[in-house]
Amino acid sequence: MPKKADSGDTTAGLLAYLFGPGDRDEHTDPHLVAAWDPALPCPARTPDRMTLSTLGQLLDAPVDALRGPRPAEHVWHTSIRNAPTDRTLTDTEWAKIAAEMVHVAGIAPHGDEQACRWVAVRHAPDHIHLVATLARRDGNGPRIRGDIPRMHTAARAFETALGLSPMSPLDQTAPRAPATGEKEKATRRGLTEPARATLQRAVREAAALATGDTDFLTRLRDAGLRVREHHDENGAVDGYAVALPGDRANHGTRPVWFSGRTLAYDLSLPRIRERFHPTITRADLTRAHTRIREAAALLARAGRTQGAGDVAALGDLLTVTAAVSPTTVRDQVQAAAARFEQASRAPGTRTLQGTARTHFKAATRALEHAPRTARAGGAPAVLNLLIALIEAVEAATAWHRAHDHHAQATAAAQAATLLREAATLTGTPARTTTPPRTPSRTVRVTPAPARGPATPPPVTAVPPRPPTGPHPAPRPGPGPAPGPAPGPATGPGPGQGRSR
Repeated sequence: MPKKADSGDTTAGLLAYLFGPGDRDEHTDPHLVAAWDPALPCPARTPDRMTLSTLGQLLDAPVDALRGPRPAEHVWHTSIRNAPTDRTLTDTEWAKIAAEMVHVAGIAPHGDEQACRWVAVRHAPDHIHLVATLARRDGNGPRIRGDIPRMHTAARAFETALGLSPMSPLDQTAPRAPATGEKEKATRRGLTEPARATLQRAVREAAALATGDTDFLTRLRDAGLRVREHHDENGAVDGYAVALPGDRANHGTRPVWFSGRTLAYDLSLPRIRERFHPTITRADLTRAHTRIREAAALLARAGRTQGAGDVAALGDLLTVTAAVSPTTVRDQVQAAAARFEQASRAPGTRTLQGTARTHFKAATRALEHAPRTARAGGAPAVLNLLIALIEAVEAATAWHRAHDHHAQATAAAQAATLLREAATLTGTPARTTTPPRTPSRTVRVTPAPARGPATPPPVTAVPPRPPTGPHPAPRPGPGPAPGPAPGPATGPGPGQGRSR
């Protein structure tokens, strides 16, 4: 799997690192496996014939010979790694891979004697590093735009030819992880996570609940985000970007904006518009369990294109469930929703019409009203949904496996495990008490002082379903009706639903 290429301006410094011991002595036996000149001596194995300083000068020679201005960052660097479970490749196999990668990247096309100079360094069993200088010997620059996608295509061919694990995420479903600089910036600011992760979660929640463009953008602003709209020549919104307040760049002169697509492949405005669904009545909350179970059964039998739309709707449902879940299980459900994110993006085409998707979207809309209907038993109903969600996520896991979506099946299975952990916290009803009265103007439900989760037995299968019979009629007044509940009747956390 080729990693995105970096650029720099110091060839000698990069070579010193690659041939050195590493940051924590992780580099073992660093040596050349290939180069622009097959007869080039290795500085590590034949230091009497080649030194690192000389190798750096040879790589930089075409750049130094330029008559015009030299590139500001003339060093091209990327790494190529195979899976931990793959066999160890030989130096000869890595040399063949390296030559093909610099060919497809545009660095050194096969048979081009005027191509850029490059080397391939191996200092670990499972990967190599490619280093090149961005100046051809004829004085021109290489055409490397789109290098990584072309290298991914070549990697898939090698994976098949060499019997390696398929690792190239060309289906565009892998989550976009924060860069190292973003993580370091969050640490300096004392934040628990990078801005990208916070924005991803906030935008996904707004997208799962929105009914239209205006509603979606309003929800983003209500969540405390800075929002920048992009309009076409007719004045219609055709894109957006978001930023966290206080997250600034260029010495604090401008906000750090993220467009929807840079946050995640499915958070662009066109993809978000596919999620929009009409508002439904509060009565649908009581039918959410049945809807989810019926949708799970349909998903298990869905075809490739219809199932792709179904798992996308299930991802929205998990996102909203995490937002409205009581604090007892919120961490586990949020983790499950985050892990299921990749499983919600199935590769290939999809259809957005289907009964399973309709049921998932209806349950999603119903959950939005759960905090407002807590006085009528809405909060316990949200907890009971965990069992139905386990069934739905397991159906999604089976569907992905049936269509050979290995990465998505793994993500869905991990999400199911996290939901089971949450279910163990809600599987045993708490002791019935009468909670204190709360003011009628708030939508939060204050937990009873004596209420708390009883220690549940170990869960070895899907937890037993809660009783489906009628609940006692709610007592007049703003407080929630007494009665057995699967767990503490805590209300939604800050920023959930539309209540602020």
